[in-house]
Formats: sequence, C-alpha cells, structure tokens
Amino acid sequence: MTLAKRISAISPSPTLAITAKAKEMKARGIDVIGFGAGEPDFDTPEHIKEEAKKALDEGFTKYTPASGIPELKVAICQKLKRDNGLDYEPDQIIVSCGAKHSLYNAIQVLCEPGDEILLPSPYWVSYPEQIRLSGAEPVIIETEEEEGFKIKIERLRKKITSRTKLLILNSPSNPTGAVYHREELEVIAEIAVERNIYIISDEIYEKIIYDNLEHISIASLNSEIKRLTIVINGVSKSYSMTGWRIGYAAGPKEIVDAMSRLQSHSTSNPTSFAQKASIVALEGSQEPLRRMVSEFAKRREYIVERLNSIIGISCLKPEGAFYVFPNISKLLGRSYKPSPCVQRLGKGRIIKDSVTLAQILLEEVKIAVVPGSAFGEDNHLRLSYATSMKNITKGVDRLEEFMKNYRREHG
Repeated sequence: MTLAKRISAISPSPTLAITAKAKEMKARGIDVIGFGAGEPDFDTPEHIKEEAKKALDEGFTKYTPASGIPELKVAICQKLKRDNGLDYEPDQIIVSCGAKHSLYNAIQVLCEPGDEILLPSPYWVSYPEQIRLSGAEPVIIETEEEEGFKIKIERLRKKITSRTKLLILNSPSNPTGAVYHREELEVIAEIAVERNIYIISDEIYEKIIYDNLEHISIASLNSEIKRLTIVINGVSKSYSMTGWRIGYAAGPKEIVDAMSRLQSHSTSNPTSFAQKASIVALEGSQEPLRRMVSEFAKRREYIVERLNSIIGISCLKPEGAFYVFPNISKLLGRSYKPSPCVQRLGKGRIIKDSVTLAQILLEEVKIAVVPGSAFGEDNHLRLSYATSMKNITKGVDRLEEFMKNYRREHG
C-alpha cells in the first residue's frame, strides 16, 4: 500500500508510547499519577448540560448550517464585543468541531506549498503538523526561558522572508502558560502590518489567567491588524467542555467564507445540541468558571513552589492556562540506575532526552508527564495541574523522592 506523501510528512507524537504504557499500567491496577491532562478536571457546569438535554428533548438533533447556527454566531459576536472589544458580524464567524478544527481550517485556506509559517517555540504539538499538512513549512522562532518564553522582536524580524505568510500566536500558551501583554502585542502587530503577515491568534485559554492580568486579543489593537488576524477560541477549556467539540473562529469575511466551504465538504456542521449548549455557556452564569480558575490558581502556587524546592529542577510561574513547564536540563546526559524491579542487566541508563526521563519517571515512580520535546523544547517537561490537589501532592512527592535517589547516586 502506498500512502499519500502528505501523511508521511506527519511525525507520530513522542508522547504516544508513554501514554499507552500509562493506560496499560492503570489497567493492571498500578497507581499511576497522570500529569498529562489537557482538559479541566471539573465537570461541565450544570446549566450548560441542562440546555443540551433540553435541545435533545426538543428534537434538535438534525443537520444545522455547516458553519454553525445563527444564534450561536450572534452569541459569539456579543462575547467578542463584551470581552475583547472586537466588532464582528455573524458572517465573519465560523463554528467548528473544536478549536483544533478551527485552526486546521484556517491553516488550510491560508497556506500552501512554498509558504513559511512563523511558529514560536515551545509550541502546541499540533501546530507544526497542521502546517505541514497544508504543504507549508514551519519556521521556528526560539524563545528563552529568561524572557518568559515570549518572542524576542529581533528574532522575529530575522525569521521573516519574502515567503512568510503568517505567524501563529498562542496566548495564554500551551505548554508554558506565557501571556503576551499589550505592549508586546503592539510591537508584533506593527511588524505584521508592515510586512503584511497574517496572524492566527489562538486564544483558547483566554479565561484561565492569573494575577489580575488582562487578556488582550491582538486583533483588538487597531483595524489594520484586525484585517490580518484570525481569532481562534472555543468553549472547551473555559467551560470544561472538551468532549463537546465546539470551537470557533472570527476573521475577515473572505477567509471565513473559505473556511466554511472547506468545512462543508469535510465535517459539515458541529454537533447540533452542543451548539445550543454553547450559547448558554457564553451567555449564562460565569460563576463556575470563576471558581475553577480560583482553584487552578491555588494549584499553580502549590506545584510551582514544590517544583522549585526540588534540587535540580526549576520552574517559571505560568501566567495562564493550567500547565507548568519545569526545566530539567541538569539531568540530561547523565546516567540513572534503575531500581532492582526494573533494572536491565544491572546497567545505568543515560537520561539522553526528555522522552527518556519521562519513561523513567513512569517506570520508577509511576508518574506520567509529557516530554518537552513534543513541544519543541527538550530541556523541559510539561505537567498539567488540571488534576486534584491530592494527585498533585502525591505526584510531586514521588518526583521529589526520585530526585533524592538521583542525587545520592551522583553526589
């Protein structure tokens, strides 16, 4: 069998083997603490679920317009005006099967072979693969931990060529939790307008933000940058609706029209009753969201403090989302001797990269983390604190014990 070349260009996720092994261990009754979750551990708020049940009871189970029902588009327009100071008409909105689907649609209609797409690193794992599926090439802009994992303008300018089509901006960021402030966005916007570069602004973690920071959508800065920006958002993270698969995009009408045409021939409409529930999510009580963010803030304080107390590990405090991205570079390139129960021929094992370390942590202390290499940064691990404080405490305790044993071996 000969597969299409575009599929052969897509790399398998380096996390799959670890995830599969963690599930297999749990199935055998082994107490594995998972730090990999990319979704809130809270239930979908009751008033949202009730609206979905009502829609089902009323028989709202048929096809809808491919790009979403009009009343949800109106609710999205109102949300963007209220929360982000953005004016859009319903025909500038497309509702898709999750924010990932919105991203895919936008990249497919904007990018083609020969285009270069600017991608700050660390990045969410699906960005480079979606870019490659369009035939375009991701151009990585490395960021530094000391700079808060944000784009340094000099680096941005150096990466721009005549082939540069767009920049993907994710704030708050997965995996780092970095949040771009107004003055930082203004400089990026100025360059994008100057060079006529589109921006895909992934704002899915917009509501999960700390320390009284304000989320700023780059599209809200001025009409020139708005003309070049496609705003991506959804209900998955803010309202704990990951499985409902409702995301949306707002942007120039001609781009949204193209995305709608593509969607009409791929998935057709997002789930009918999930769209009805999403209206209530956007327009109803936001108190469950506030309670969830308050709890995430407590977990963030705890896990960052604990990680920074472990010798050999350092961790920046994220400004948004629900991940920490600790630096484990001091462990790489050194050997680790497995405990007798998993030891292989009595030999030490070189921690050559973040994938190896993640494998060792799963085998030795039964914690599942995501290697930083999946996000383009091998000196780090990603841990989600979208899990109970009990699990966080137990998991960090195990990591701390692992590091104590490691230090005893290395002195």
